Amino acid sequence: MQTLSPTRMNLLQRKNQLRIARQGVDLLKRKRDALVADFFNIVRQALAARERLNEACENAYVVLSLAKAVEGRQSLEAAALADKRELLAEVEIVNIWGIKVPTVQASNIHRPLMERGHNPTAVSARTIESASNFEEVLSAILEVASTEIKLRKIGEEIKKTTRRVNALEQVVIPRIHAEIRYINAVLEQRAREDVFRLKRIKKKLEAKKA
Repeated sequence: MQTLSPTRMNLLQRKNQLRIARQGVDLLKRKRDALVADFFNIVRQALAARERLNEACENAYVVLSLAKAVEGRQSLEAAALADKRELLAEVEIVNIWGIKVPTVQASNIHRPLMERGHNPTAVSARTIESASNFEEVLSAILEVASTEIKLRKIGEEIKKTTRRVNALEQVVIPRIHAEIRYINAVLEQRAREDVFRLKRIKKKLEAKKA
């Protein structure tokens, strides 16, 4: 405050800064409200994805246990070796309120029977169903990963935006207010001193005329 020059120019600058800071608070609060709405929407998606994953895992392991009990471990391992492949996951960057959020997906998870490398005459229906179920598990895992990445990114942005709002409301705006009050007080004091000096000069002039 001591280094602040109490001039009318600085007063106008501080008033302009105050106006911009208030606009910034308003914009940041709107952004935060929109982010919170998106966050809860994605929370619902994440819960649905988790439920899908739990159900897919339950179904997959039940069928796998039955297949293992009936066909045997060696038969399942032979089918698994024939089904080796590379799964290419695609990562796309989506812009949500200025936040770069990666989404993960793979288009070739679910495949027809012949693309798995299985011989329909040599592989049981339970083994085929088990492979299909685990493809569903993999698809559900990618969906869970994608929604939870979004949640983390948006949650971090909500915290960052809240910190900025708090900094403006609790630090920047009060400081500008204090500087405006200081400049106003000095300028008013100077104005009173000028009036006092003018009155003294006027009295001296009147005394000389008399």
